[in-house]
Amino acid sequence: MRLFTAITLDEEIKDYLSKIIEELTYYSTSGNFTRRENLHLTLNFIGETDRPDAAMKAMKEAILKANVPPFQLLLGGLGRFKRREGDLYWVGVAKESSLWYLQQEVAKSLREAGLPIEDREFKPHLTLGRKVTVGKNFQIMSIEKSILPKTMEVSRIHLMKSERIQGKLTYTEIYHLDL
Repeated sequence: MRLFTAITLDEEIKDYLSKIIEELTYYSTSGNFTRRENLHLTLNFIGETDRPDAAMKAMKEAILKANVPPFQLLLGGLGRFKRREGDLYWVGVAKESSLWYLQQEVAKSLREAGLPIEDREFKPHLTLGRKVTVGKNFQIMSIEKSILPKTMEVSRIHLMKSERIQGKLTYTEIYHLDL
């Protein structure tokens, strides 16, 4: 099964991001846009494994060791990662020491458990769409003006399973831990 650790989003933040996705979709000629129910912040991408129990144990050990209390995430700003097949558009997440520390501790624990986590720099963002191609009249500033900073309290982390169900990418929580 394909796994990742994540912070799920509250309904207010999902509504906020869904409006931005609608606006981005309007300006786009193509793209795979994130479905509302799939919006999340990835902490660590584990990938294919048949050891979800090892991931759960590693997460629990990391949470106990990190001892991070609930904290606030500050969201805002539109960005993109340029890709040959179409860009990835995202809303940013402000640097927050508890988030970075938590992500690093979970990554370390997952590695120590022998899980094949993705080895790349942590760049927290909320993906709006992948393989997005925008029209010639698109100006990133036109959407960015409507993106006001938002905050959300983080009080738990999740282990998520990623799969295709009836052709749709679906993320399902299989475990969570409170901070």
